[in-house]
Amino acid sequence: MHPPITVISQRNHVFRQRIEVDSLEALYADVPTLVGGEGSAPDPHDYFDISLGTCKAITVQMYAKRKKWPLTAITVTVQRDDSEEAHGTYKLNVALTLHGISDPEQRARLEEISHRCPIQRLMTQATVDITTHVI
Repeated sequence: MHPPITVISQRNHVFRQRIEVDSLEALYADVPTLVGGEGSAPDPHDYFDISLGTCKAITVQMYAKRKKWPLTAITVTVQRDDSEEAHGTYKLNVALTLHGISDPEQRARLEEISHRCPIQRLMTQATVDITTHVI
């Protein structure tokens, strides 16, 4: 089992939250001013999207390193379309920029590998059970 992630309301802020993950530097979350927050940090949807982008980047980098391909960097851009979220559809458009890879077959393979990242599988193939209780 993984260490818990702790989310703590920040005093003197409307909706800003401090996020503690193990012994790592703290992260923060907020909501946009449009919905009453301060817009001072990524919102929960941003973190959802971030998890996909970072997982794809890491998965591609690991594969290229193992294959000894000349990937020098990767840029992943995640564009959200949540206009139909209330109806059960949340769209993420992901663009990969593969720096140092010019071979079309390697580029195609790295795109394919990006679809196998654990977070994409979790988002598209898993059943997630959530249990919440008040202490």
